[in-house]
Order: sequence, then C-alpha cells, then structure tokens
Amino acid sequence: MHRDNVPDFGAGIAFRIFVAGAVVCSALATSRAFAQVAPEKVDQQQANTTDELNNGADFVRPMTLFQSSIEARTAPGGGSASQTTSVVTTGTENLRGIARIDVAPLWALSFRADLPFEMKMPIYSGQIEGQTLQGLSDADVQVAVAHEFDRRWSAGVGARLYAPTGEGPLSTGKWQIMPGGAVRYDLTEVSPGSYLEPLAQYAVSFDGNPSAKRIRTLEFQPSLNIGLPDRWFFTFYPSADIQMNYGDKVKDQTGKLFLPFDAWIGRKVTENLIITLEVGVPIIKDYPVYNYKVQTYVNLVF
Repeated sequence: MHRDNVPDFGAGIAFRIFVAGAVVCSALATSRAFAQVAPEKVDQQQANTTDELNNGADFVRPMTLFQSSIEARTAPGGGSASQTTSVVTTGTENLRGIARIDVAPLWALSFRADLPFEMKMPIYSGQIEGQTLQGLSDADVQVAVAHEFDRRWSAGVGARLYAPTGEGPLSTGKWQIMPGGAVRYDLTEVSPGSYLEPLAQYAVSFDGNPSAKRIRTLEFQPSLNIGLPDRWFFTFYPSADIQMNYGDKVKDQTGKLFLPFDAWIGRKVTENLIITLEVGVPIIKDYPVYNYKVQTYVNLVF
C-alpha cells in the first residue's frame, strides 16, 4: 500500500461517518423550517441562530454552517538519535459541517462531522527531511445539547467520537470518545458580542491498534471573546489546546501540562461569511503538543 494514498478501509469508515453526519446535518437544517415551537414570548437571546455577532465557534450557541480550515504546525518527532524523527511538520485541511435545531424555547441540539486530511513532513536527525506522508486522518462526529438560562447564562454538554480512519503516522490508531461541557457568561458591558465561555473535555481511547499509545487527555478551553467594531472579534483560547496528559508518555515529555498562548482574530465579512486567523505558541511544554501552530478558518453560515 502506497503511503501517499488513503487506505481503502480507513477511507471507507471516514466516508460513512462524514456522509452520515452530513445527512443528519442536512435533515436537521431542513427540519428547522418545520419545527413547531410554542408561540410564547421568549427572552431575546432565543434569536441567537441569526445573531450577527456570533463568530461560529460558540459551543453553547452553535450555528448551522460549513467550515474549511487549514492548519500548519510543528511538533516533536519520535527521537533524537540518528535516523529517528526529531521534528514533524504537519499541514491539515479539515472539512466540518455543523447543524443546529431548536427543539424547544431556549434549548438546542447541534450535530457536527469532521473530515481531516493531513500531510506530514518528518525532519530526521542528521538529514534534511524524510518521506512526506499524506492522506486521511482520524474523522470524528459530535452531538451536543445547549440551554440558555437567562440573558447572561448558558450551558451545554456533548460527546465526540473519533474513528482511527488514518494510516500509520496519520492516525492515533485508537477509537476515542470525548465527553465535554461548557458554561457561557455574556459580557455585554464590555462590548456587544463579548462573552466568557470555559470548556472542558476528556479524551479516552479504546479498542483499535493494541500497540498504539493509550490516550487519556484532559483538555481546557477558557475562551474569552471580545466583540470589536465593524463585526471584528478577538478571542483568547478559541481551541482546547491547554492539555493534561494522563495516558502514555510521548517524546520529550517531562510532565503532564501543555499550556500555550492561543488566540485568533476574525471578522464576519457578511451575514454568511466568517474568516479567522489563529496562532498558538507554547508557554509550558512539559507535555509537548506543538512547537507552534497557525490556522485559518472560512465559515459559510446557513
């Protein structure tokens, strides 16, 4: 099997996961037009699905959208001795679909499907570079429920399932389940569209390749979003990149904590188009996740 090609077995699983997610997303998006909600007066934030200040990344206030993102990052490789990988540069293009359905006043369900494609270029000790690997990485699907308590407070819980659809270094080799939840507090006194939304999730691996590393990772995302004029926004920690590793150790690991500086800036260009640029660099790298990362996002809102 040629490494530059996506394996038939992994691609088949990923295709079925993504298509199933896309079908569910489409069905739910369509059903929004026919959903029967009691015609009672509801608090103003009930209209958050069309909130012009929503940046598309809010776990508690999801939007129906299609997202394409491109990420570049470097991370430690498998070793420092001659002929072993010292650094790996990874480029990832991810396709994501999210669908939201309002099931009752102030209650919403969201469904998400991800299909990532990776290109890894290892740098070997004593050499310039090794063979570039490219293909499908591990696909995932997620379901979540969210509730708005009042104009300030909202919360949501959900779970994500990863399938080992990649080949070799492009995959963790394990199935993973990742439950999580978030609480949102509006900061309208700071500026319209500002909010604080801490999120925590825990990844647990099961089944899959018995020789692959066991995954037990606690992830934090203390998002602070600042609404700026002209539909710009700036967010501290838009991704769950603060991590504690309770599973098998990785190369160069000296502790459990990975704490980066992570932020993005973006703009809602039109009612249906959001563009964002994210940058992350480590502050504490006892558990090395990356040396740096740069990621761009394009969201098409429906």
